[in-house]
Amino acid sequence: MYVLGLWDGHDSGAALIRDGRIVYAANEERFTKRKLEVKFPYNAIAAALAHEGIKPTEVEQVAFTTTELTKTLWRLFPSMKEGYYRFRRRKVLRPRFEGLRHKLKYRLTSVGVVPMSTQISKAVVSRQLRHMGFRDFKLSVVEHHTAHAATAAFTSQFSRALVITMDGLGDGLCGSISVLDNGRLERHVSIGARDSVGVFYEQVTNTVGMRELEDEGKVMAMADYSYPFDFEENRFKDFFRVEGTTIRAKYGPSKQFDIIQRNGWQMPREQLAYMTQQLFENVMLKFVSNAIDRFGIHDVVMAGGVFSNVKANMKIRNLDTLKHWYVFPHMGDGGIALGSALYADYTLNGTTSHDFSAYLGAGYDTDYTKSIARKERWLSAAEEEPAEQARHAAELICSGHYLMWFQNRMEYGPRALGCRSILAPSDSEDVKERLNLYVKRREWFQPFAPSMLDEEADRMLEYDGKRLDKFMTMAYMVKSGMRDATKSVVNVDGSARPQMVGAENQLYRDLLAAVKKRKGDGIVLNTSFNLHGMPIVMSPEDAIATMRATKTKYMFINGLFLTNKSGV
Repeated sequence: MYVLGLWDGHDSGAALIRDGRIVYAANEERFTKRKLEVKFPYNAIAAALAHEGIKPTEVEQVAFTTTELTKTLWRLFPSMKEGYYRFRRRKVLRPRFEGLRHKLKYRLTSVGVVPMSTQISKAVVSRQLRHMGFRDFKLSVVEHHTAHAATAAFTSQFSRALVITMDGLGDGLCGSISVLDNGRLERHVSIGARDSVGVFYEQVTNTVGMRELEDEGKVMAMADYSYPFDFEENRFKDFFRVEGTTIRAKYGPSKQFDIIQRNGWQMPREQLAYMTQQLFENVMLKFVSNAIDRFGIHDVVMAGGVFSNVKANMKIRNLDTLKHWYVFPHMGDGGIALGSALYADYTLNGTTSHDFSAYLGAGYDTDYTKSIARKERWLSAAEEEPAEQARHAAELICSGHYLMWFQNRMEYGPRALGCRSILAPSDSEDVKERLNLYVKRREWFQPFAPSMLDEEADRMLEYDGKRLDKFMTMAYMVKSGMRDATKSVVNVDGSARPQMVGAENQLYRDLLAAVKKRKGDGIVLNTSFNLHGMPIVMSPEDAIATMRATKTKYMFINGLFLTNKSGV
């Protein structure tokens, strides 16, 4: 039996489950080349079906999520959604009454589900599916935070866990607490949209001149460049109260936005970012700690865009009362297509545990890749066996080069995890600067992240042994003796966001092992394979076009070693 999950809002996408196994998941941005795409995921759905070699008529169960008022209006009037997408991503000149538009957005999105909105959304989505050839399918709706909860609960491999979701807002809520126990997922706490610490963070992101729902990670990174001060000096300290397992906002989003804007006018961006991150960590730490105390469950799984904040996650992980943890790798709204499918499968079949791999997207064979590469006269190509590719790539990295690494199936989620990656030495600030100058063009304060052999974690990091982080969802402090080996991947505060690589990606692990053999440390700089502001590459065509645009000299791709004859 096939269960298709879809999401047609911010970072739209599709996921497919066959007989209780996740077989495909991807986001529409990879096909349209528009980062965080909002259009209906026609391409992602078609790719999921093509991966399985099935027709739309063979899918009997389809689930989608979020039928609040604004999402329903956007489904009815796609031009509204497109207009907001261009406005949010700053693809248009700054419009008049920008502040008013932001306030109107938060007022409308906090309304939640209203009478008939679910029925209207179902009718629109059903029509779009029928246009693709779907017939005789059952269409179900999964509430927004239920979809988030399903991603964390059902892919964690825990049989009993506290399930916490937190984001900006969705279906009138910003968060929830559920319990997974004995094959049952049950919600106990819901937090209304007005009390959203995620919306607060979005508003600060906008105030410092960045794009909300996209650049919050930059605000987190920027906070480390402020002078520190005590929480009692924080001008935002009374914005939120944590009362047991409830969060209360002192102000509604509109007044909150006014206060943030006025304060932002008076201080450097770094100081505003520090205040924001400090308050955010304070709120999240109290909330999760109180939830553990209330329910007496010490294994905690988390999802929702708020949990992309790896610094706050680090503080949560270090709670004495927390035993084991798990953050779903695609924690933002881009993961709720899979969440919809997982919850539908749960209601149909009672499945509460799924093996999860991050490598759920498209893959391409060597013959196809060769057919693309041979069209490009500026390239030279040589075939290499996998073991040879790992050794050769390690040799180049250890010699001070950066390179592009494209292998096997595409990662699902916002992180490159060794299949669509750009790799470089972890101990070279010079290579980091060249990578930033020619390829990534990131803000100077944004750190790169490392990939390391999983057995290196205890040697290189302040690692507590609670769980190996395969998906870059947590920050860790780098041990003082390892700072030279991690110069290009450590933040100014001494933290890093690592991927700990094991047998789940054997070819990538072989590369890291070859680096360790040469240099003594099994670690590299790993950043996503894309141009700044673009999605991670999906196909060999995308990869080769990016190689050319960035004048990158070397790429290892599906059994080929490519050299750019005019590369730097």
